[in-house]
Amino acid sequence: MEEIRLDGAEMTDRAAVHAYLKIKLDLPDYYGNNLDALWDCLSTDFFPKRIIISNADAMVDNLGGYGEAIINVFREAYEENEHIYLIIEGHELKHLEEFMEED
Repeated sequence: MEEIRLDGAEMTDRAAVHAYLKIKLDLPDYYGNNLDALWDCLSTDFFPKRIIISNADAMVDNLGGYGEAIINVFREAYEENEHIYLIIEGHELKHLEEFMEED
């Protein structure tokens, strides 16, 4: 099983997020650099992989609700795609709606 480590501290703005994810996840050239495109790639990837996200709180600090939305895309892909195993280190998972209620 492939292991992919993502560092949330590297995700400082939306452009940096998608450029980083494109490289780390080996996303195709036509990747659309948005959350829908990320979902499409993760939900249709049938190669077993373990994705570990560290410093997720730093990503949320940098990106606010968009950071939570990224985490939710990964969580939902994990729930939908049996070939993805997800570990988020040091972050309490919240649904986007819960995060938005706190702002």
